[in-house]
Amino acid sequence: MKMKFLLMFLIGGIISASAQKTVVDVAIGSKDHSTLVVAVKAADLVSTLQGKGPFTVFAPTNEAFAKLPKGTVENLLKPENKTTLAKILTYHVVAGNLDAAAVVKAIKAGNGKVELKTVSGGALTASLKNGKVILTDEKGGIATVTATDLKAENGVVHVIDTVLMPK
Repeated sequence: MKMKFLLMFLIGGIISASAQKTVVDVAIGSKDHSTLVVAVKAADLVSTLQGKGPFTVFAPTNEAFAKLPKGTVENLLKPENKTTLAKILTYHVVAGNLDAAAVVKAIKAGNGKVELKTVSGGALTASLKNGKVILTDEKGGIATVTATDLKAENGVVHVIDTVLMPK
């Protein structure tokens, strides 16, 4: 009887834990996003991104952060650069729950591209290239979406290969 109760308790805990997964939890659960997680914590955005949402997050991988000029990440993580870091990170977030199908549909409806308004107030342009979604930032930088539709209770996460930069 005790074993049955314990098993039911464990299964219930697993089910409720997975149901409570936020976009932040998706990133925390990925070994490829440890730099992003550190940055989100340094910018004090954890509670915001654990909020109701919904959020669509374009999450740069550790390799994406490694492409930045040497010392950039370390500099952005300094307390005095918190505002700049928060602006860069919220530039990767769009209000709403845009799964891959919705993004592709919007691109096609926009005759090959769609402008996505970011939480930071900037814009990303989404388009298709060789069947993949490409995001172009305000400075002309380009990121490719490499994985899509990592679902969370408060939105969806899409993995990208480059850090996008606002104006």
